[in-house]
Amino acid sequence: MARAQRRKLTSYPGFGVITIFFFGFLYLPIMVLIAFSFNSSVSISVWETFSFKWYAEAIGNTDLQKAVVNTLLVAVVATIGAVLIALPAAVVLTGQGVSKRAASTATGLMSLPLVVPEIVIAIATLVFFTSVGIDLGLGNVMIAHTVFCVPFALLPIVARLRSLDHRLSEAAYDLYASRPRAFRLITLPLLAPGVVSGAMLAFIVSFDNFIITLMVAGAGGTTLPLYIYGLVKTQITPELNAVSTGVLLLSLVLLTCAYVLTGGRIAGSTGAKD
Repeated sequence: MARAQRRKLTSYPGFGVITIFFFGFLYLPIMVLIAFSFNSSVSISVWETFSFKWYAEAIGNTDLQKAVVNTLLVAVVATIGAVLIALPAAVVLTGQGVSKRAASTATGLMSLPLVVPEIVIAIATLVFFTSVGIDLGLGNVMIAHTVFCVPFALLPIVARLRSLDHRLSEAAYDLYASRPRAFRLITLPLLAPGVVSGAMLAFIVSFDNFIITLMVAGAGGTTLPLYIYGLVKTQITPELNAVSTGVLLLSLVLLTCAYVLTGGRIAGSTGAKD
């Protein structure tokens, strides 16, 4: 039935043209950006010769270096924090002692950052920090990113846990292994792909985050997205193309690794809420 419906959809006149148009609309600007990052000219619209000039300029930019260091520091801390929260939460939510209804409700609540507009989360976080009086500079960004990244780390771990054969742990219990020992020697190694993919997703989300960072970052808290935004406001240069290409490449590599490690179950992991 599904195949017949797909054939029927593709048989409509102009379906191929419309598909090509939308793919071009989405990806052609990115391809142009990547191509002109290797342009030796200062112009962002006139091609001269192939060159790595703007990549060298970007690498030698001290302000950019500081922004990259801040971004990596925030992303690493947020990733570690999100995984440390998501891992025990996933174990509890998939445990036999928790009802499906309670697990579904808890997973849905923890996944709210996936469905709530990010600007709402950013404003709420800013109001919280202001009302409590927390001003840790870059630390505010780390805390905000950690909370925001938890569901991105949680869902791949939950998906991996649901796919494991729990009879292996039961066999370990029969052999007088304690629960912590069985988890450390059996469950955790089998769970590693889900943990790593969740960490990669959390890292990508933190690394590319702009809205929350813009709201809560204080003095000296400029990250790479904020730095790029500052360049766009003043002047778009080929150096910006080079920086954007590097960020895009890093995101694609990490996302591909996460997809491979989970066997393509990242998107399907949201079904755990149903």
